[in-house]
Amino acid sequence: MMRSLYSGVSGLRNHQIRMDVLGNNISNVNTIGFKKSRVNFQDILSQTMSGAAAPTAEKGGVNPKQVGLGMTVASIDKIFSQGSLQTTGLNLDLAIQGDGFFVVKKGEEQFYTRAGSFGLDKYGTLVNPANGLRIQGWKAVKAGGNYIIDTKAPVEDIVIPIGGKDPARATSIIKYKSNLNSETPLLPVGRAPSEKEKLESTVVTNIDAYDSKGNIHQVKLTFTRIRDQKNAWQVTAEVEGADPATQILDVAGNNQNSSNSIIMKFDNKGAPILIQDNPAQPGAPVDIVNNGRLVADLRVDFPADGITQTISLDLGSVGGYDGITQFSAPTSTKAYDQDGYSMGYLQSFTVDNTGVITGIYTNGNKAPIAQIALASFVNPQGLTAEGDTLFKETNNSGRADIGPAETGSRGKITAGALEMSNVDLAEAFTDMIVTQRGFQANSRSITTSDQMLQELLTLKR
Repeated sequence: MMRSLYSGVSGLRNHQIRMDVLGNNISNVNTIGFKKSRVNFQDILSQTMSGAAAPTAEKGGVNPKQVGLGMTVASIDKIFSQGSLQTTGLNLDLAIQGDGFFVVKKGEEQFYTRAGSFGLDKYGTLVNPANGLRIQGWKAVKAGGNYIIDTKAPVEDIVIPIGGKDPARATSIIKYKSNLNSETPLLPVGRAPSEKEKLESTVVTNIDAYDSKGNIHQVKLTFTRIRDQKNAWQVTAEVEGADPATQILDVAGNNQNSSNSIIMKFDNKGAPILIQDNPAQPGAPVDIVNNGRLVADLRVDFPADGITQTISLDLGSVGGYDGITQFSAPTSTKAYDQDGYSMGYLQSFTVDNTGVITGIYTNGNKAPIAQIALASFVNPQGLTAEGDTLFKETNNSGRADIGPAETGSRGKITAGALEMSNVDLAEAFTDMIVTQRGFQANSRSITTSDQMLQELLTLKR
């Protein structure tokens, strides 16, 4: 008789635990990054009244007789299913689509979270403004004029230097995509050309370039057809602000020319075939570099600033049509790209799907600042909840596998959105009803057991 009382008590106690978990889920229905929990039950020890008996020649086997002694909580599991995304439009609101956790630190203590409502402190450090924990990732390092992010290095605090400077970069290469009209008139012989004849017989291409201090200098290339050579043009370079006596243009790597002009020749199909140093020497060596590209070096001095600079002019590929061509078509003067820029200030930034934070500077340049790290676990259900929507590594979760988003089993990062709670209210209310009925049924078994005991006490009356 007493066994049923204690079985009912175990049912009441553990259904109350289940109701506690459901209440916590419902209370966090609007908590960003929250992951719901579920309770699984199992029975506990059974009292054996008689054991099992094996079959014999005379009779069959007998099953054991056991009385269950109630139930207990088998597990309380975290359900890491994807929560829906809510768009916020804030560039430091980040949501993870797929597996993974943001890595945050408090001193040397490391935590993991799915809540991505981040901000900056007064030093520009990327933090969770609710608790001040610092977001972890990798900083971009400038090497050889390019920015590199080493995601194999240990993670560190991320700093976004709003208002920070992007130093000026001297132009090192200019790329051209022009067409020289093969019907361009030749300059007259024996007399000085008029201004109109100069205008009609030359092709001029201009582009702004930068020195190492960020000063702008216009680079002008003038193309003039050569009378006594078929499909040949004289290319003359002039740089605004440079000393005219020091301007040298020659085939890249030769260092043999003494003027600011070279010769460029084309085949009958309009494709460039070679460039030559010093127009006064038609048989000068041809130097084709960079896998068949026609590149000329323009060396200039800026005496006012004490700067000497070399700019590579990429005129196209040998036999190709990706640079300067010569067709019987209207002339186009397009220098389409150069890699220099002036000094600028960090104005804003964006975060892409891999967590790379790209700075946008007032000089128009864009450069990576850092990359946000994500951590994945073999068994995320083995993590322990530490409050503040934080989790901590345990012996059964496995060690954190930290790396960039969209690699390994890690999901992607969506900027301007937050991951909402994965609590389903319809499911939670249904579970609550089932839990309530289970609690009521266990209370009835206790009441019935009590009534039976009461009957036993009234036998001797």
